[in-house]
Amino acid sequence: MPNSWSSSRLDLHIALDTAGGRRSGLESALRAAIRQGRLPAGTLLPSTRGLAQELGLSRGTVSAAYGQLVEEGYLTTRPGSGTKVAEALQRAQAPASPAPAPTSPGHDLRPGLPDVSAFPVRAWLASTRRVLANARPEVFGAGDPQGRIELRNALADYLGRTRGVITTPDRIVITSGYYQGLGLLSAVLAASGTHTAAVEDPGHNIFREVVQRAGLTTLALPVDARGARIEALTRRTGAVFLTPSHQYPTGVPLHPSRRRTLCAWARSTGGLIVEDDYDGEYRYDRQPVGALQGIAPGHVVYCGTASKTLGPALRLAWMVLPSHLVQPVMRAKQQADLYTETLGQLVLADLITTHAYDRHIRAARLRYRRRRELLLGRVAARPGLTAHGVPAGLHTLITLPSDGPAEDQLLARCAQHGLALRGLAELHHDPANRPQGLLIGFAAPSEGAYPAALDALFTVLAPVGAVLRPA
Repeated sequence: MPNSWSSSRLDLHIALDTAGGRRSGLESALRAAIRQGRLPAGTLLPSTRGLAQELGLSRGTVSAAYGQLVEEGYLTTRPGSGTKVAEALQRAQAPASPAPAPTSPGHDLRPGLPDVSAFPVRAWLASTRRVLANARPEVFGAGDPQGRIELRNALADYLGRTRGVITTPDRIVITSGYYQGLGLLSAVLAASGTHTAAVEDPGHNIFREVVQRAGLTTLALPVDARGARIEALTRRTGAVFLTPSHQYPTGVPLHPSRRRTLCAWARSTGGLIVEDDYDGEYRYDRQPVGALQGIAPGHVVYCGTASKTLGPALRLAWMVLPSHLVQPVMRAKQQADLYTETLGQLVLADLITTHAYDRHIRAARLRYRRRRELLLGRVAARPGLTAHGVPAGLHTLITLPSDGPAEDQLLARCAQHGLALRGLAELHHDPANRPQGLLIGFAAPSEGAYPAALDALFTVLAPVGAVLRPA
């Protein structure tokens, strides 16, 4: 194979100053590029002919410059191997290494994270091949702010079949994750005159902050054993943000009577219900609770995501909207980032329509069910420890007694043992004098790593002698 930069289709950027002569300028430029690390050790340089053509120099000038840098130890040359940046000099002159980046926890037990080691790589590759093999040129152009019609069609069928959602593709908007969708919707509500939004207490603090940043005042909606206490809503509340299928973080579903009361409130006041169905597919003792949206589709925004079923790296989520909100949310989406990445949408659509998505979720449901049972078995073996929440989702809540170790102390000890998890206190609107606890995610570790993660966790929990009471 010819040893030239041009034939290998690589570019070399050199700031060539020929004020002191062409050869001297080329030598100085190459030295600077090597010292600065722009030409790392082992980099193959262009042939003398190729670089001479690129820079408009004579081949003899380039040969002389290369020879000088070989003499100085910057370059090495061997017949048949071309001219390369020397290894030893690069190491000797390399700048000091930056401070090491923060390392990942040894055991990741944070709630809401799936086992990304079980990502369906083969199915995703098969869908990708089909998508690319059949892709029209317009697929690689600018996208639709509402999302690809192929994915919206697939989701309309899938959500109706598996979650009881009542929708058509024209009422679905694809977003770059639930976080973005929540921000877009909150901004639309604030612009339309909504001032107050109720959010669960305890609830996801990061999402609460998104709602507040949009300009909405948040009303704390207490949560008990039947879910959010709907009676706290008033006629002045413009919207309510809920996790009705599996409340985050307590793990309880919204009671059927409260579902009915909530929908009646929305119909009588014109208020909007925003349903976060973040792990609605994962119910382990029976069929998952159907989506609230199916009861009042004209008053509920249904939000779903691929982050908990496939992985957060995909940045794919969807909102099923009442018809009057579709255009305002689309305009907000267009102003935010024009459109969500297209190819991932098409691959997910294929994954859904070929039922590979269903098969992946069924396998994940079995795997997570076993993990939850292992966790509960360890809890049951420790007198005084009590887990809470229905058999669903990707985490379990354990509350802490007032006379035992404080939550922040346990979290610090967890960190010392390489454990990452979340505490309950920060999820309350006002953490003072509220129940403390630990949210233990059982999905993120790989199959092989999960038992060791439980061992580390219960090593930390061993000194907790008092009974852990329900919230």
